[in-house]
Amino acid sequence: MCGIIGIYGNPEASNLAYLGLYAQQHRGQEGAGIVTIDDRGAHRHMGQGLVSDVFSNRKVVESLPGSRAIGHTRYSTTGGLDAKNVGPLLFNVQNQPVAIAHNGNLVNLKATRLRLQRDGAIFQTSTDTEIIIHLMARSNAKRMVDRTVDALSQVEGAYSLLILTPEGLIAARDPRGWRPFVIGRLGESWVFASETCALDLIGAQVLRDVQPGEVLQIDDDGLATVHQLPAQPLKHCIFEYVYFARPDSRIFGDNVDKMRRKLGITLADEAPAPGADITISVPDSSNTAALGYADRSGIRHEIGLIRNHYVGRSFIRPEQRLRDLTVKLKFNTVKGVLEDREVVIVDDSIVRGTTMRRLVRLLRQAGVKKVHVRIASPPIRHPCHFGLDFPTEQELIAGRDSVDQIREYLEADTLEYLSLDGLRNSMDRPGDQFCTACFSGDYPIVPEAGSDKQIFENSVAGAD
Repeated sequence: MCGIIGIYGNPEASNLAYLGLYAQQHRGQEGAGIVTIDDRGAHRHMGQGLVSDVFSNRKVVESLPGSRAIGHTRYSTTGGLDAKNVGPLLFNVQNQPVAIAHNGNLVNLKATRLRLQRDGAIFQTSTDTEIIIHLMARSNAKRMVDRTVDALSQVEGAYSLLILTPEGLIAARDPRGWRPFVIGRLGESWVFASETCALDLIGAQVLRDVQPGEVLQIDDDGLATVHQLPAQPLKHCIFEYVYFARPDSRIFGDNVDKMRRKLGITLADEAPAPGADITISVPDSSNTAALGYADRSGIRHEIGLIRNHYVGRSFIRPEQRLRDLTVKLKFNTVKGVLEDREVVIVDDSIVRGTTMRRLVRLLRQAGVKKVHVRIASPPIRHPCHFGLDFPTEQELIAGRDSVDQIREYLEADTLEYLSLDGLRNSMDRPGDQFCTACFSGDYPIVPEAGSDKQIFENSVAGAD
């Protein structure tokens, strides 16, 4: 999962790209970068850490001239924690600079990369994104956008792409539409982003989504759809609604806040908590689900946990040690609200169990009499191969333990999850248009055997 931003036709392109990345910081915290192209060539700045750290000096942004830019916040799903893997990646193809920013994850990457290596490709990173550039370089097409089409015809999986070249800005989305991707206008400028919250921040008007399978190009002649990849059944990532997207964004045609409230309402119907005094959320991603639960159940909503907003999202920390530390720094209790109360704590999901176990203990220490854990999604039992860092069942608490075992581990009095049918039925479009593989194990594309986040760590620079 990553956040991407593209600007075309604005003299403040790098500044707007920075703001767009800042708005999408929740989509990736491991690194950030911006590439611009002007008459003198390509200009790039990237680094590891948060957007505000990578671009802490205004002169850095000012050193990226040009009226077109793409940016990227990294959340690794293929490739390790190495500066070389931070996007946008920049290469030279047919003596032209080509930069690429990618949100998603390819699933036929192992066989494709091996084929390219045998054909002489020398890889500089351990990401799946670089595969697309090598396929573009081997195309016989003259225009970069046609090379992009050739490359995408050879890959499978989830991708929302921005590719910046001297010819213009190319945007493409996989035929199943896994990840959100929107188009907007800011005066005469064009804007592309993973989420509408980025457009809101810079004052751009949201026009429409990049359609699943659409490959389009913006240049001095305007915006045009260049190619439509063969249609596939829609499989929007349902976990975007559950957790990842910002509640003020509109994705897949619906407001995230509205969908999360519906999840909370359905959860209250399926998993009531008789005798509870108050409902609290785990801020911030479960705030609206908790409001929905409270409204439906009649168990009033209170602010029982305070989040330190200077600490990042614990789930997307790449190492367990960092996740544990983040949880300790991130939350504190409002004892006057919680003491001697029976509490329903609503969270969006349980991935590894790290956060919730710590929170239950914090609630006990604050004097809570009983803790009822309610989760606004089904148990996550299976790895995701399409852009979420759920690599193995053993890292997923529900992949190895029963619900009752999880309750015991969390030290909660009760634990109930939203059902898979309840999740699907809460959507405003047919449930079969969403990917639910992390809950159901029903993969729209069967991933390659042996797929792993670190699969290419020992094969950079052409070594098998």
